[in-house]
Amino acid sequence: MFTWKEKQAADGVVVAPDERLPWPQTTALGVQHVVAMFGSTILGPLLMGFDPNIAVLMSGVGTLIFFFAVGGKVPSYLGSSFAFISVVAAATGYAGQGANANIPLALGGIVICGAVYALIGLGVMSAGAAWIERLMPPVVTGAVVAVIGLNLAAVPVKNMAPTSFDAWMQAVTFVLIALVAIFTSGMTRRLLVLVGLILASVVYALLTNGLGWGKPISGDLLAKAAWFGAPNFMAPVFDAKAIVLIAPVALILVAENLGHLRAVGAMTGRNMDPYLGRAFLGDGVATMVSGSVGGTGVTTYAENIGVMAATRVYSTALFVIAAVFAIVLGFSPKFGALIHTIPLPVMGGVSIVVFGLIAVAGAKIWVDNKVDFADGRNLMVAAITLVLGTGDFTLKFGDFAMGGIGTATFGAIILNAVLSSGKK
Repeated sequence: MFTWKEKQAADGVVVAPDERLPWPQTTALGVQHVVAMFGSTILGPLLMGFDPNIAVLMSGVGTLIFFFAVGGKVPSYLGSSFAFISVVAAATGYAGQGANANIPLALGGIVICGAVYALIGLGVMSAGAAWIERLMPPVVTGAVVAVIGLNLAAVPVKNMAPTSFDAWMQAVTFVLIALVAIFTSGMTRRLLVLVGLILASVVYALLTNGLGWGKPISGDLLAKAAWFGAPNFMAPVFDAKAIVLIAPVALILVAENLGHLRAVGAMTGRNMDPYLGRAFLGDGVATMVSGSVGGTGVTTYAENIGVMAATRVYSTALFVIAAVFAIVLGFSPKFGALIHTIPLPVMGGVSIVVFGLIAVAGAKIWVDNKVDFADGRNLMVAAITLVLGTGDFTLKFGDFAMGGIGTATFGAIILNAVLSSGKK
């Protein structure tokens, strides 16, 4: 059994991955990490028509799988990956609202994607990480991460505001989130998406339930839901077209995880490279397990890395606590019903912010790694990749079509390799 060295709490204390505060403080900080991951982990499945209860449950299970894969050495939380949204929508024909009738098709692709990801992890464990860094230098990873956000921009703008009132509510939502981000501090600022969502929902209720300006919020589903019960698990269906669409997301997950481990290593002052392959393997297996029961693909979460940076507590014990708490939430239909009462335009406004933040995170990778855009190779790789992804450039191979994120990811990797072949 993994054990942590106890460290007494004090202002400014730094707690290493293999240390922990006394259990009461550790538990409180672990619950805080659940709150930090909460907004994105439920938003991802909602945008794909998945059951958010299963997504939250499997985020906890996936985090425990990751914890054991890295031997408790890497502090990370695994939540729903946004990299799957566009390919799942393409594979299932999902329009972005309500339940997705073709979830099993997506699940088969997610399971195979996880298997590919796990194999990459085994390859890194066997041959080292140098080949991954050559394949995906910062100019490539930054472009691919940015494309995820830009490619998804049309989802909230085109599909989540069916009326003029709804469009205005989207605007109210993202303005409220921006105000929280600028004019608050501490954990309120850290939880800007969740706080903004709650404030916007209150405004929506006042305007609809109070003044009758739009579709009112109904509490019927919440009132009828039980406090405890099993989620609606689903089995995957393995369809070749869906698999070819979804499996390449493994490369995006590699890019995300690589960046996150670099960030954790910089914060903790510890070299995380020895755990890179095991982190890929753990994330891949967690994605396979999640997809096998009806959950989304998972990835390490930047939101929780941000919380660690703010608190300077990097103990992996926090993530065991957070995982167990998430699993308990996953078995509460009441919790799932609460999520489904969130108004669609409010979710749309939140999506605009989240997708924008993802795009900016890609640009931050360029800045942090000092990518030189005076170098024509970097300029061409980034420029072409961004337009391929944002414009949803699609290539067809017979009956199969590869959409924007796929063409952008492979395009960035291939362009970088070709243009760098003669680089001295």
